[in-house]
Amino acid sequence: MFRTRVLGAAFGLVAGIATLATAVGASAEALKIGVTPGPHGQILEKVKPLAAKEGLDLTVLEFSDYVIPNQALSQGDLNANSFQHQPYLDNQVKDRGYELVSVAKTVIFPMGVYSKKVKSLDELPDGAKVSIPNDPTNGGRALLLLQAKGLLKVKESAGLKASPLDISENPKKLQILELDAAQLPRSLDDVTVAVINTNFAMESGLDPNKDAIAREASESPYANVIAVRKVDQDKPWVATLVKVYQSDEVKQFILDRFKGAVVPAW
Repeated sequence: MFRTRVLGAAFGLVAGIATLATAVGASAEALKIGVTPGPHGQILEKVKPLAAKEGLDLTVLEFSDYVIPNQALSQGDLNANSFQHQPYLDNQVKDRGYELVSVAKTVIFPMGVYSKKVKSLDELPDGAKVSIPNDPTNGGRALLLLQAKGLLKVKESAGLKASPLDISENPKKLQILELDAAQLPRSLDDVTVAVINTNFAMESGLDPNKDAIAREASESPYANVIAVRKVDQDKPWVATLVKVYQSDEVKQFILDRFKGAVVPAW
């Protein structure tokens, strides 16, 4: 809306511009996208102006946990979300009955091990406290990372959803503490090491490239995804959103901004 005093022909010109702007705004499809703070939100803010050029008016909404974004999407309060990897989405669909599907891969966040008390996993003492995420997929992911580093073994039958109950060998008698993923950085004062998702590590000021004492290999089944309701998956705006997100411009932004802490998954 223009708040100015104009006279004569100038009024007609300004009114015409305002009418055109209103018409363009009205033609844009308004979408609400849920993210978690940090890289997911930063990437969507980069996507936002590019999407506007394609007729999508994105509102990016941040959520502080992993539970509400899927609930909000399922209830229709969001049009899409971009915060979770495929195993987590699969688990949510199975456990909660959500009619949600992934429509595109976004990025991979190599999970890392952080500590304020030791500089290497070789220094980990017997009986050390280790905090991991308390949701099934990220908790299992953390245990598999600890297994890959030779600290423990989990039952092969547990797969990606391994829990502390599935630990078959624990030679150092590590104390595994399950906490909300967003709270793990705060636990560093109370535990020897914490296994933290990259987005929450970065949000708390940790640098995955410098501060992690161990990280996942880049080959990972935990690619993050854009999720939508199943009834929406074939709508034109979904294809447009995916095209913009997976553009060369967004890929270059991810590479430049995160310098390997977050990597494109497409």
